[in-house]
Amino acid sequence: MNEIFVVGLGAGELDQLPLGVYKKLKETDRLFFRTKEHPVVNELKAEGIVFQAFDDVYEKHDTFEAVYEEITEKLLDEARKKELVYAVPGHPLVAEKTVQMLLQNGPQQGIQITIGGGQSFLDSLFSAVKIDPITGFQLLDATMLRRDDINIGQHVIIAQVYDQFVASEVKLTLMEKYPDDHSVIIVTAGGSSRESLKEIPLYELDRQAAVDNLTSLYVPPLTCREETLKEFSSLREIIAELRGPNGCPWDKKQTNKSLKKYLIEEAYELLDAIDRDHIDDMVEELGDVLLQVMLHAQIGEDDGMFSIEDVIESISKKMIRRHPHVFGHVHAETSEAVAANWEQIKAAEKNAQDEGASLLDHAEKGIPALLRAYTYQKLAAKIGFDWECAEDALTKVKEEVQEFADELAKENKEAQLDEMGDVLFAVVNAARLAGIHPEEALQQANEKFYRRFTYVESKVKESGRPYSDVSLEQLDQYWNEAKKQGR
Repeated sequence: MNEIFVVGLGAGELDQLPLGVYKKLKETDRLFFRTKEHPVVNELKAEGIVFQAFDDVYEKHDTFEAVYEEITEKLLDEARKKELVYAVPGHPLVAEKTVQMLLQNGPQQGIQITIGGGQSFLDSLFSAVKIDPITGFQLLDATMLRRDDINIGQHVIIAQVYDQFVASEVKLTLMEKYPDDHSVIIVTAGGSSRESLKEIPLYELDRQAAVDNLTSLYVPPLTCREETLKEFSSLREIIAELRGPNGCPWDKKQTNKSLKKYLIEEAYELLDAIDRDHIDDMVEELGDVLLQVMLHAQIGEDDGMFSIEDVIESISKKMIRRHPHVFGHVHAETSEAVAANWEQIKAAEKNAQDEGASLLDHAEKGIPALLRAYTYQKLAAKIGFDWECAEDALTKVKEEVQEFADELAKENKEAQLDEMGDVLFAVVNAARLAGIHPEEALQQANEKFYRRFTYVESKVKESGRPYSDVSLEQLDQYWNEAKKQGR
């Protein structure tokens, strides 16, 4: 089997090159460098070492992926002729995409890939910025940096900050997580005689001329809680602390059942903020809803039942399962097709879980009575148990109203409760068949009542009289004024 022997050129000059690597470079007559842009290359030339480099490949392509693919293909083609040595900057297994591609593709083509030694640029960088990686660090690629990959509580090292455009992209990404003036260190040619370190505020990162293919960026961790409050992990720590031994007495005594009413209240406050299209209030109310989720999950974890990871995993699996048109091979070009797929998948899940259960058991648990009535009617309609039209349902409303009136005259409270329930159920049916969601309609009526009643209140205050001195006729007159004004 032909072989590609991969070695690392380290991060500095010739005197830092491991002896075994140096011997390998001297002995081979088939030596390839990924790039000649490295501090040790000129010294190797002076030693009489002959090599081929792939710098010309970088000029041919617009993406690094294409560059690495061509270099890998060329190396494998050369290895079919005769074994060779391939040298890369640093260590072969640290931030070297071509080496990973060789390890993946070489054996499939009958070519053995052997990894030799080399000094990683990380060794020199740790020494340059004087950090101990045992406390936790991340090595990230500047060309593929995503905000969600960054752990602000660890030392972060970003490699391949090779020009100002990349530096600008890195800066913008980091500023989503760190304060604009967070101190960072630009490390160039770490471990070599031309090593340089420059500490700057983050917002100046793309204004530096001294960035090249030997440039890395060191981002120190954030240690102050106030600077980490955007992180999910910080929220989790806060909730755990609230429920911990030295936490809040109120939070510690809560249970999943005791919190039920607060979850409903916060959800309705969020709906109100959405209806008012008030962005700041939406942010606050979404936070309050999330707080309820976090409290429930923390209680679950404290009791050894489940954790927030279980909650996240459950909804992640559900979203993937119910969106085969995104994560699978099902086609759905319209929202209607998506909804149909969703219902089919949901029905299959419910059937698997609840064989023999009532169709009405598919209604969401814990929803308010008005929404439950609406849901029951929609479920029953799926098998044809429904009125033909809204007019037929309205006839039923009138019938139920008369039955309630009859019971009202008899002063039978239990029967009145029963008949009023029938009235409300029938009204929901009529609204549904008319294409009106009863919750939305009632909310609109509530808002209208609020506007008109506050107008009545303002008129009474203007009169300077107490409410006890204002007749119902006068209050009703103010109400009609509000109606005429379109309130």
